[in-house]
Amino acid sequence: MIDDLIENPILAGLVPASLAPKSRKILLEDFDIPVDIGFHDFEIGTPQRLRINIEVWLEEAAFPRCDTVASAWDYDVLRTAVLALVEGRRFNLQETVAHEIYDLVAARQGVAALRVSTRKPDIYPDCAAVGVEISSLGTGA
Repeated sequence: MIDDLIENPILAGLVPASLAPKSRKILLEDFDIPVDIGFHDFEIGTPQRLRINIEVWLEEAAFPRCDTVASAWDYDVLRTAVLALVEGRRFNLQETVAHEIYDLVAARQGVAALRVSTRKPDIYPDCAAVGVEISSLGTGA
């Protein structure tokens, strides 16, 4: 039986309907970039490490079933777009950064749900981070 799984990875019709995927998600996780952010005098002009997490739930048709680069979401494009968004800019609030990243991703075709969070990990010595999160998933998700 194990040999059959190894030799024949395409098991069409053998996966029970109850185990069919109900969601599809791609991630850009713990992406640390320097951002000129903050409204305190000591923060202005001094880039801080900002940790960004993006979770993108995709419509079924937007999630590839074949092993081709052309059918996949390109993580490099997502990462590069975020870098371009913050590069050379100044932000007062994490909320602004999160909203702009959110809008950038939400406008792409095939997005079914989205969660974006930003964190400043270097603010307080007794906290892992301070940050914000916005999501299309509603409260408690």
